[in-house]
Amino acid sequence: MKIKSDYSNEPNWIELNVKSSLPKELSCLDELAHNMWWGWNYEARNMFKSLDETLYEEVGHNPVLLLERLSYDRKQAIVKDKTLMKKVNDVYKMFTDYMSVKPNTQRPSVAYFSMEYGLNQVLKIYSGGLGMLAGDYLKEASDSNVDLCAVGFLYRFGYFRQSLSMDGQQLAKYDAQNFNSLPIERVLDKDGNQVVVDVPYSNYHVHALVWVANVGRIKLYLLDTDHDMNSEFDKSITHALYGGDWENRIKQEVLLGIGGMLTLKKLGIKKDVYHCNEGHAALCNLQRLCDYIEEGLTFNQAMELVRASSIYTVHTPVPAGHDYFDEELFGKYMGAYPAKLGISWDEFIGMGRTNPEDHSERFCMSTFACNTSQEINGVSKLHGWVSQKMFAPLWKGYFPEENSVGYVTNGVHLPTWTATEWRKVYDKYFDKSFMCDQSNEEIWHAIYNVSDEEIWNTRMALKNKLIKYIRDKFTQQWLRNQGDPAKVVSILEKINPNALMIGFCRRFATYKRAHLLFTDLDRLDRIVNNPDRPVLFFFSGKAHPADGAGQGLIKRIFEISRMPQFLGKIIFLEDYDMQLARRLVSGVDIWMNTPTRPLEASGTSGEKAELNGVVNLSVLDGWWVEGYREGAGWALPQKRTYENQAHQDQLDAATIYSLLENEITPLYFSKTKGKDYSADWVKVVKNSIATIAPHYTMKRQLDDYYSKFYEKLAARSRKLHANDNKLAKEIAGWKEVVAERWDSICVAESNISTLQDGVTGEPKTITYTIDEKGLQDAVGLELVVLDNNPSDDISVHKVLPFSLVKNEGNLYTFRLDFQPDEAGAYKCAVRMYPKSELLPHRQDFAYVKWLG
Repeated sequence: MKIKSDYSNEPNWIELNVKSSLPKELSCLDELAHNMWWGWNYEARNMFKSLDETLYEEVGHNPVLLLERLSYDRKQAIVKDKTLMKKVNDVYKMFTDYMSVKPNTQRPSVAYFSMEYGLNQVLKIYSGGLGMLAGDYLKEASDSNVDLCAVGFLYRFGYFRQSLSMDGQQLAKYDAQNFNSLPIERVLDKDGNQVVVDVPYSNYHVHALVWVANVGRIKLYLLDTDHDMNSEFDKSITHALYGGDWENRIKQEVLLGIGGMLTLKKLGIKKDVYHCNEGHAALCNLQRLCDYIEEGLTFNQAMELVRASSIYTVHTPVPAGHDYFDEELFGKYMGAYPAKLGISWDEFIGMGRTNPEDHSERFCMSTFACNTSQEINGVSKLHGWVSQKMFAPLWKGYFPEENSVGYVTNGVHLPTWTATEWRKVYDKYFDKSFMCDQSNEEIWHAIYNVSDEEIWNTRMALKNKLIKYIRDKFTQQWLRNQGDPAKVVSILEKINPNALMIGFCRRFATYKRAHLLFTDLDRLDRIVNNPDRPVLFFFSGKAHPADGAGQGLIKRIFEISRMPQFLGKIIFLEDYDMQLARRLVSGVDIWMNTPTRPLEASGTSGEKAELNGVVNLSVLDGWWVEGYREGAGWALPQKRTYENQAHQDQLDAATIYSLLENEITPLYFSKTKGKDYSADWVKVVKNSIATIAPHYTMKRQLDDYYSKFYEKLAARSRKLHANDNKLAKEIAGWKEVVAERWDSICVAESNISTLQDGVTGEPKTITYTIDEKGLQDAVGLELVVLDNNPSDDISVHKVLPFSLVKNEGNLYTFRLDFQPDEAGAYKCAVRMYPKSELLPHRQDFAYVKWLG
């Protein structure tokens, strides 16, 4: 026989995890490295850095990887270094003292679900603002010592790493994460095996490994499908954040919602409140319904319990931010659930439709979240109103301003986003209670006691720190990707720390209008190249790989930045991540934001800037509507001047140019006599820190969630659960009876015709006698008066309740006495609604009948 020159089978690779051994004296470092607490405590970061500064930079500030790669000789040297060992032991004591505090049992416990979490750039399970918000929330929950756990995904690739080609085209690269080198741990069962959760899909199960990220005192459970128990078709569920097609998206949302609840159930975790951070997690309420029904409750009874303990936070009014699924695709994965719930398919899919009977309408996760949650909130005051209008069609008997959608304005985690230099200033001058009382503006007023010179020097130190970071991080990358070394060197040399530095850094969605600054290039040229008042712009941010328009904006900005007149004056920094964000929000002088009104739900990057003495220049949208203070920043008007967006863009661009030319740059460069800085500028910085920053911390946000929502939900939920769910059963039964008889309830008698004409000051009386068909005082009546508004906007002028004045059998008589106080033509109608003190709000049972 002929001998083959090559003959081999495929290897059966086994993953061998070899941990680096640490000397006994350094064993505490492994515990420290595996708790994200180090991410917001600069003493811990500095300690890890001091172990080996060069290696610390090489491993991207990842302490787990740092410990893995420390050489034997270096470990021995650390042990012998008394100064360094003292630092290690001091930091570890800080950590153990922090961790020893038990959760506050006086506040409701919470389970928090989110598709992404921005905890640190080391753990790539975030893409943008939603993740930053969720990560900050967990850190503050830890600092505030609340009983909270969270559920998310451990992405193999996470969100993409961005670079730019020589012509400015965004290049997306997905780097696989090595889970064993991350600050996470496997969740083990009693036998020492990693916990696996079996999540039901159409006719099979997906198996999710469970990991945990320790976020101070908080546990973040992360699900991972990228392993050999799953098919190739399902391994990819947790590959990429917002990646793949719509089928992969629904598989992700099944895993997050249903798989997340099954994870908590398997770990024996029950909480008072379940919080869906965006609609991606809405199916957690579906699993909760199934669990209650398995215990013997009816669908309606289960719904009372689920709604009473659920809150849904919506983060965007932009349609692309809400997930819609075709009925066929939705049915492929959800087809088994109606039988589990004891309802029909049409009833089930109708829970995700604005018009349940419209079979052409797709299933919307946000709508399902609204229908299964008692509380719904936007993320700023303005966004709360926008969300009221957006969701108003779900409760057709009520006008937007009447519905129960609330708001909590987003904040940011102070220890994470405040530069070390500012932390030291605050520690030096602020009251010792500062960290426990962050929203107390009086404490922040101590910034006025800091000398102008110290404020200026702190700002300059951070500007120089940013420039050094850019030179260290981007030089080789620019030379490699963008060619022309002379041009790259020229850019680096022209970064002037004495220039007015302005940052525009955020996701490159078109509504954020990154192009606005480039409306008039000649005028921009004069601004940035003024020899007496130089200005420098930093741009950074990613566009979704499927967003061609957003990528086009990046390419255009890059092209402009390479024009001779803008070289080194307009700089695009690739791969915007948490590390770069921390440098930018502390290193520039002005943070600029120019969204199309009112599409910026909140925005938090400007809040981070506030903590660092960086002043905001923004459209009055999102949080800045509430945050703006005269003399502490600059604002473009909230109201539109033009319906035509192109004309509005031109006006806003002209406003920005004018502010820069006539107010901002003259103020910044007006040096105080005998000083090398502007005392007037420092005054704006101090005003900004003193009057704005205290109101936009994550501690304030967390406290708002408790006072506005969590405590109310937990109290109601306890009542409904008491005595074998007695009250939940009672409410469900009452609703069933009312719903069954609703259409037969009728008007027996009324004098509504007397309402047609009136005179101001002249009393009027309206009476209605209603045949309640045996319901026994189950309805209420009110007169709804709409504003006399010549525009198309409909708004409620006033709502006047009727009083029940008589009852004879099934007949209930209602009376309203009032007198018109303003002349004009008004639209009026009488609204009948179900009435019960047991309902949390009208939209909980939004039956309405308009009476003739």
